Amino acid sequence: MDVLIVVLATSAIAFILVIMTFVLVKRKQTSKYKKEINELEIEKNRLIGVPILSEISKVKELVKTDNLKNKLDDWDNTFKLIKDDKVPKLNDLISEAEFLVDKKDYKQAIKKIAYIEMEIMTLQRKSDSLVDEIKIITTSEERNRSLITKLKINYREMQNKFDRTKKDYGEIAEYITKEFEKIDKEFQKFEDAMDINDYVLVEKIVTKLEETIDKMKIFIEEVPSIVLTTTALLPNKIEEMTTMYFRMLRDGYPLDYLNVEYNIKEIKNKIKKIMDDLKNMNIGESKIELKTMLEYFDTLYNDFDKEKESKDIFKENTKLLKNKLDKINKIVKDIYLQIDDIKNTYDLTEDAINKFSVLNKNLEQVNEDYKSLVSHGNGHTFAYSKLVDELDGLNMRLSRLQDDLDYQLRSITSMKDDETRAKEQLDTIKGLLKQSKYKLKEYKIPIIPSSYFIELKEAQDAIREVMKELDKKPIVIKILNIRVDTARDLVFKIYNKTNDMVKSVKLSEKIIIYGNRYRSEYSSVNEALEKASSLFKKGQYKLAYDIALESIIKIDDNVLEKISLK
Repeated sequence: MDVLIVVLATSAIAFILVIMTFVLVKRKQTSKYKKEINELEIEKNRLIGVPILSEISKVKELVKTDNLKNKLDDWDNTFKLIKDDKVPKLNDLISEAEFLVDKKDYKQAIKKIAYIEMEIMTLQRKSDSLVDEIKIITTSEERNRSLITKLKINYREMQNKFDRTKKDYGEIAEYITKEFEKIDKEFQKFEDAMDINDYVLVEKIVTKLEETIDKMKIFIEEVPSIVLTTTALLPNKIEEMTTMYFRMLRDGYPLDYLNVEYNIKEIKNKIKKIMDDLKNMNIGESKIELKTMLEYFDTLYNDFDKEKESKDIFKENTKLLKNKLDKINKIVKDIYLQIDDIKNTYDLTEDAINKFSVLNKNLEQVNEDYKSLVSHGNGHTFAYSKLVDELDGLNMRLSRLQDDLDYQLRSITSMKDDETRAKEQLDTIKGLLKQSKYKLKEYKIPIIPSSYFIELKEAQDAIREVMKELDKKPIVIKILNIRVDTARDLVFKIYNKTNDMVKSVKLSEKIIIYGNRYRSEYSSVNEALEKASSLFKKGQYKLAYDIALESIIKIDDNVLEKISLK
C-alpha cells in the first residue's frame, strides 16, 4: 500500500510539472508576440510623427506661387492618405494580431505580424520619400544659394579663360558669347524665382545651370584644339596631299585605287558638319572623327611613299627577272634542240619527256605573265605596289620552275656521267685483263687450271657486253651500269687469281730449289720434295709449296726469311 501511494504521488508531481512547464512555455510565447506587436505599434505611430507635420508647416509659410501651392496640395493629400486611411487599417490589423495571440493561435498570429511589418515598411518608405521631397523645398534657399555661389565662381573662371583666349575659338567665339548670355539670363531667373519663393522653379533652374555649366566647361576646354584642327591642320593636310596626289598622277602613278578625291571631298563635308555642330554647342564625336581624318592623311602619305618606292623596286626587279627568265629560256631551248639526240642516245622514259613538255608550257605561261606585267607597268594601269606583289609571285613561280629544270638537267647529266664513267671503267678493266695475260706469258707457268680459262672467258664476255651496251642507241643506263659492275667484278677476280697463281708458282720453285740441299741428308725432305715436284708439274702449286715448306721448316726455322731474300 505504501508503495502504491508513493507511485501515485510521484505521478501526480510529474503531471503537475508538465502542466507548469507547458503553461510557462505558452506564457513565454505570448509575451514574445505581445512585445513584437507593441514594437509594431510604435513604428506605426512614427508614420505620422512630427517630421512630416513640421516640414509641411514650413512649406505653408513659403507658399507664394501656384507651383508651390500645387505641390503642397499633393503632399497634404499624400499625408492625409497615410494618416486617415492607411494608419487606421494598420490599427485594425494590430488588434487582430493581439486577439490571435490571446487565443494562443500563434501560427495565424505570426502570419498577421509578418503582413503588418511589410505594410509598415511600405508606408515608411512612402513617408520618408514625402519628407525628402518636402525638405527639398524647405531647405531650398540655403542649399541652392550655396550651389549658385559655387556655380557662379566656376562660371566666372570659365568666362575669364574664354575672354583671355577668345582668338583660339575662331568663328565659334561668337556662339560661345551668346551661350554665356543665356547662362547670365538663367542666373537672373534664379534670383527672380527666389524673390517670389518659387522653389519648384528654383530647383529646375539650378539643375539646368549645373548641366549647362558642366557642358560649357568641357566645351571651353576642347573647342580650341578642334578649331585648330578644322581650320589649320586639316586644310594644310588637304592642300599638301592634293598637290602631291596630282603631281604623282602627272608622273604616271596609277592611284585610282586610293579614292583620294572622293575621300578628301568627304573629309571637307565632315569638317563643315563639325563646325556647324560647334555653332550649336555640340561637340559630339568630333575629336574622334578629326583624329581619324589626321590618321587617314598619315596613311595616305605612306601610301604615296610606298608607290614611289614600289616604282623603283618594280623597275629593278623587272630587269632581274628578265635576266633570270632569259637564262632559263635559253637552257630550255637548248634542251629542246637536243631532245631528239638525247632521246636517241639515252633511254628516256615517257614520264621524263612529259615532264619536259609540262615544264616548257609552264615556262611559256611565265613569259606571257611577265610580258603582261611589263605592259601594265608601262601603261600605268595598276598601282606599282600591286605590280611588285604580282612580280614577287611570278618570281616564286619561276624559282619553282627552275628547281624542276635543275632536277631534269641533273637526270640527263647523270646519264652522261654514267656513260663517261662506264667508258673509263671499260678502259681500266681491259688494262687489268691485259696485265693478267702478260703475267701468265712472262712466268711461263707449266700448267694452268681449266677453271682459270673458264673465268677468263666469263670476264672477256662481260667486257664485250659492256661494249655492246655502249654501242646501243639509245643507251639504257640502268642496264649499262649492271654490265659494268659485272665485268669489273669478273676482271678483278681474274686479276687477283693470276697474281695469286704467279705468286704460288714462284714460291713453289724457290722452296723446292732451296730444299734440294737437304735431300741427301734427310730422307723425309727428299720424299716431300719428290711429292711437291710431282704436284707442281700437275699445276697444284699451292699444295706443292705447303708440303715442301712443312718438311723443310722442321730442319730450318729461318727458311721463309731466306727464300724471301732470293
